[in-house]
Amino acid sequence: MQTPASENADPPLPARLFLTGGSGYVGRNLIRHFTARGAEVIALVRTDGARRIVESLGAIPFGGDLHSEQLVAGMEGCQALIHAAADTDHGPASAAQRRTNVDGTRNVFVAAAKAGIRRAVHLSSESVLLDGHPLVDANERMLYPDRPAGGYSATKAEAERIALSAVSKGVEVCVVRPRFVWGRDDTTALPQLLEAVDSGRFAWIDGGRYATSSTHIANLAHGIERALVAGTSGEIYFIADADSIEFRSFINALLQSQGRLVPDRNVPRWLVFAIAAVCERIAAVTGGRWRPPVTLQSLAPSAVTVTVDIAKARRDLGYEPAISREEGLAELQALHDA
Repeated sequence: MQTPASENADPPLPARLFLTGGSGYVGRNLIRHFTARGAEVIALVRTDGARRIVESLGAIPFGGDLHSEQLVAGMEGCQALIHAAADTDHGPASAAQRRTNVDGTRNVFVAAAKAGIRRAVHLSSESVLLDGHPLVDANERMLYPDRPAGGYSATKAEAERIALSAVSKGVEVCVVRPRFVWGRDDTTALPQLLEAVDSGRFAWIDGGRYATSSTHIANLAHGIERALVAGTSGEIYFIADADSIEFRSFINALLQSQGRLVPDRNVPRWLVFAIAAVCERIAAVTGGRWRPPVTLQSLAPSAVTVTVDIAKARRDLGYEPAISREEGLAELQALHDA
């Protein structure tokens, strides 16, 4: 990593890197991205299924989890770390989510320092800034909200602070925050959207007439690479597609790429937020035995404007989106039609 706007050439891409979350949506695409560039990827795996996935993509599996004492051994010989594993559940706050996102992140970066890893990228999210209010052109100077939207937002914010604290232990750390990751091979957001439409549960909130940023998976992989080779230690970078788009227009385009008719059902924002508040109170009373169908955490990224400013990444990392939204949608359409 280097100083912003340095005239020196970027350092080379690390020859060997350690990746957490390698069998997930983002992780799989990071394996493809970095192995295609000649890097050797050591991917942390918990299960035989995860092992098969990362091996099929060209990574070397290392058995364990975020809490394993053996992490140091797995990281030895690696020049860089990408910490992409997280519990992304948008339900009520839970001890399990905290154990993964907070305790797991702490253990990963302690291991990285012990293993002598010099550079690391911690994958975060714009969700660290969400509290249910609109987030317009968010930049890296914005403070965490006093009352985060829920457990995911709170634990990811704490994970950022833990990752950045590793700088004092000799690890050069950057944080990358994407917004609404989408694209080929999506096994998270797009399948959930299609299931909601196919089951008849989908409804627009206030017509979907508000803006969103998005981050194609290829742009996220490119942004993480730029952060690894050109980022300044201790800094945070938003990574997204070139421009924002109306939320309704983007969801329509995603659905149409999958051959789905766009639904018309609509609910007012005030009503769905009120329902979420009641649901969260009931869930709290039951001690977590009842899972609410909607929470503030689930609404905060999708029911109001959420846009981010990528000027810092463009200026300091030399980041430019590798693929346009139109190209990404055309690729989804082609894959669906194949």
